[in-house]
Amino acid sequence: MTARISRVVLDAIRAEAARSGDEECCGLLLGGTGAAAGDIIELLPARNVAADRRRRFEIDPAALIAAHRAERTGGRRIAGCYHSHPGGDASPSQEDAAQAGANGWLWAICAGPTGHIGLWRAVENGPVHGRFEPVETGIGEGASPPRAP
Repeated sequence: MTARISRVVLDAIRAEAARSGDEECCGLLLGGTGAAAGDIIELLPARNVAADRRRRFEIDPAALIAAHRAERTGGRRIAGCYHSHPGGDASPSQEDAAQAGANGWLWAICAGPTGHIGLWRAVENGPVHGRFEPVETGIGEGASPPRAP
């Protein structure tokens, strides 16, 4: 499977990960509708409300609820989430697998040290930690700038 993600979104994730330092940043990936349904064209940064932000992330529930409401009223579709691994790589961790539901969401993970971003889909019985499958990333154009959290 291939998912297209805009360069603007990739650059914004990298910038947010760099600003977050040794804490994990996080937010939502928003996709298009109609012909662009498979594209990731926007991101919605969210506050990380996890108790230990250096080792895990938890998207602020208020941001998640607002995004679901917006989607129901014609806003962008929630395609997944993103977060950073400040001292790790761009692969899902065991902790990520424990948090993820097999809902088909895309997970973009930014490796803090390198800025490399891996894209994964949360599925039932995935080859990575029983939850994720790798997704090939195509670079799309025409994205919206990130929204304020």
